[in-house]
Amino acid sequence: MPLRARTPRVASLGKAAMCVGHTPHWGRSPLVVIPSSPHHPGVAEAAMSETLRPDPVDALLAILDLERLETDLFRGISPRIGWPRVFGGQVVAQALVAASRTVEASRPPHSLHAYFLLGGDPAVPIVYEVERIRDGGSFTTRRVKAIQKGRAIFAMSVSFHVTEAGHEHAAERPDVPGPGDLADARTLVREGGSIVPEPMLAYFTQAWPIELRPVETERYRDRLPKPARYHVWMRATKPLPDDPAVHRAVLAYASDMTLLDATLIPHGRTVFDPEIQSASLDHALWFHRPFRADSWLLYAQDSPSASGALGFARGTFHDENGHLIASVAQEGLIRQRRP
Repeated sequence: MPLRARTPRVASLGKAAMCVGHTPHWGRSPLVVIPSSPHHPGVAEAAMSETLRPDPVDALLAILDLERLETDLFRGISPRIGWPRVFGGQVVAQALVAASRTVEASRPPHSLHAYFLLGGDPAVPIVYEVERIRDGGSFTTRRVKAIQKGRAIFAMSVSFHVTEAGHEHAAERPDVPGPGDLADARTLVREGGSIVPEPMLAYFTQAWPIELRPVETERYRDRLPKPARYHVWMRATKPLPDDPAVHRAVLAYASDMTLLDATLIPHGRTVFDPEIQSASLDHALWFHRPFRADSWLLYAQDSPSASGALGFARGTFHDENGHLIASVAQEGLIRQRRP
């Protein structure tokens, strides 16, 4: 399903787009576009609902298939699975799709810079307004504003670049076990039994469009401070269409799934902890080389700083052949809740 050619059918997507992953955030900050939930479904409830939902990858592709309202105006919906906030990665991915639909396919995006402004309401469609900032000889720039209820909830700039030859170098992929040597996150938390918090267990035992295989598994089982490094193998749970725009949008979605959690590793905490209020505040992504999001990608994450209730994290995506394909940076709120 190409993301550049779409027949308007937003009304039909309401039931199809019901099972898309989210960052596990349990706070109520008005700044958040990551979902929070005062009542997260338990394990039994999650298992039951899993059998009633459509394939999660199909659902993700459905919400990325935006409706064009006007030349530079698009509308997207959110999965309706009970959370009061829209997942930040979803908004980044949808905004990237909107911007890409105003640029020729021969100019792929090479970078995006985004700010989360207000919490998104998953029950209300999101309107994406694209502003054509520049169409140059080699570079094209777009600005995207996501609007709900007459207010901007998100803003992003995207730069596109014609494909051309140039100097080549890249950082090496970290030397960590491959995905074939690791268990998936769902198996890990199940095996953790009673020592794994219920919200974490419920989150990982649901069906998501992205499969996760973490390398540093001990952080799921204890609260001991550790070095601020975190490696996760990721891929879409089934093959995606061959359109490169689809793979870039899915990577943008996945890039917000685990990154902020890296800022809490040195403190023996996670975003699942009820005493932590967390929220993505800004997000930057650079595309370096072609890739497929349905093949294994290593997301190498670290956090060089946390201060003043803000955490900063970085990440790089590498394919199984060792190629560096994308880089990410994010700052987020990691506030200790008052008793």
